Amino acid sequence: MKNIVLKLLAFTMLFAFSTTAIASEHGAAASNTSAHQEETYESKPFGEMVTGFLKSTGIVALVNPNPDELSATGEKMSDFHKGLGRVIMILVVFLLFWLAIAKGFEPLLLLPIAFGGLLANIPVAGIAGEHGFLGVIYHMGLSNEMFPIIIFMGVGAMTDFGPLLSNPKTALLGGAAQFGIFGTLVGAVVLADMGLVDFTIKQASAISIIGGADGPTSIFIATKLSPELLGAIAVASYSYMAMVPIIQPPIMKALTTEKERKIKMTTLRHVSRLEKLVFPVLVLVLAILVLPESTPLIGAFMFGNFLKESGVVERLNDTLQNALINITTIFLGLGVGSKLAADQFLVPETMFIMGLGIVAFSVGTAAGVIMAKIMNLFPGHKINPLIGSAGVSAVPMAARVSNKVGMEYDRTNMLLMHAMGPNVAGVIGSAVAAGVLISLFQ
Repeated sequence: MKNIVLKLLAFTMLFAFSTTAIASEHGAAASNTSAHQEETYESKPFGEMVTGFLKSTGIVALVNPNPDELSATGEKMSDFHKGLGRVIMILVVFLLFWLAIAKGFEPLLLLPIAFGGLLANIPVAGIAGEHGFLGVIYHMGLSNEMFPIIIFMGVGAMTDFGPLLSNPKTALLGGAAQFGIFGTLVGAVVLADMGLVDFTIKQASAISIIGGADGPTSIFIATKLSPELLGAIAVASYSYMAMVPIIQPPIMKALTTEKERKIKMTTLRHVSRLEKLVFPVLVLVLAILVLPESTPLIGAFMFGNFLKESGVVERLNDTLQNALINITTIFLGLGVGSKLAADQFLVPETMFIMGLGIVAFSVGTAAGVIMAKIMNLFPGHKINPLIGSAGVSAVPMAARVSNKVGMEYDRTNMLLMHAMGPNVAGVIGSAVAAGVLISLFQ
């Protein structure tokens, strides 16, 4: 027993000695490193330190830009984009703040997008760069199309296909409204051939989808076909979505007579729960068979709707409609805002994008109204042409505008539920249009 105790004591002393030696070596190494670090730092006079600090401020960076500064994409920037361009973009951002807060134009997305644009135009910090937090957000969910897909899940969970199923022919109005997309695509290509713009066929395709007034779809196709134009396309798309109550009524009134605006539509039939369960699955199967490129958006949309209509997963349905879509909206807005840097937004192409976008949206609105007028030439229940404008994908704002304009001429003419048919058909139609463009030009 005594020998065992002596051996343990000897082992303990040996271990303590070894540990002390290792610690001493480590301390010496750390001391050497620290000394080396101290040697690399050169003390400076106080005045020189103050001067160096002032040179690193944002004011100096805007007034006297660093010639070696690179953009968020690692490319050289002009002095205009480093200085005055950033000031202009900051003013544009404050205009977006005003539209969102004072005018109520799509504040849920316009505010995050605008604030992301403000952060992206801060000099020196590189917030929108690859390692900045805006750049991380962009690569986390926009460059791989994840955020738009999640948004579509939430929209699906909030959508009721009942009005569409009760009057299926209103789907034609949603389809007609997509004419604005393809018409604008042709127009952009013609302008490019004339030498007025320098858009490629992929860029023209991404721009044309603005005609569907569907922000997530616009972002989805832009990230696939033309990521360099993402900021301008997203801002144009959401701006026109927000201005639906301003843009659509003059077009609707110009294309209809007062008698047509007073048309009362028949009461919608009851749609069974089984129909609502079968419909999203049927649409998805058709998309898989005919146009697989559209299934990421349509699949997410129908998944959200199927959960809602199943009635057995209320917790998941509630999460999709509220928490998940709200969180994703924040990240999506900031990610899109990262593309509002001066060097990416203040280019001639942006003005053409805004111009082509308003043309696309106006043509889509007009096409839906005209389709309703054509349908009224055939026997059957008459359709109020005002609901044709709801064929664009701005859910439910476009349907509300149809109802509001109708009630201006007859206070008892409730068109809201009738307009929801072409409105949700427009969501599907814009996703299908995006799938067609991606399959053709990717």
